[in-house]
Amino acid sequence: MKNLSDLKLGTKAIIDSFSDKELALKLMEMGCLPGEKIHIERKAPLGDPIAISISGYLLSMRKAEAETIFVNEIK
Repeated sequence: MKNLSDLKLGTKAIIDSFSDKELALKLMEMGCLPGEKIHIERKAPLGDPIAISISGYLLSMRKAEAETIFVNEIK
């Protein structure tokens, strides 16, 4: 299992879990729910911020937030 910030541009994955319970609530309110498919759409040169496609919309987040989301990569 990897965290979201480790994924390369264009990668698809499924959200598995979160390491920060407080931040998890905020992320889940924005649609980042376990079991949701995501696609890495954009990544800044230094990896911050990261834009993901989830549930039909584009969500941008900081690298520190992405590091708290554990995903399973879809091959």
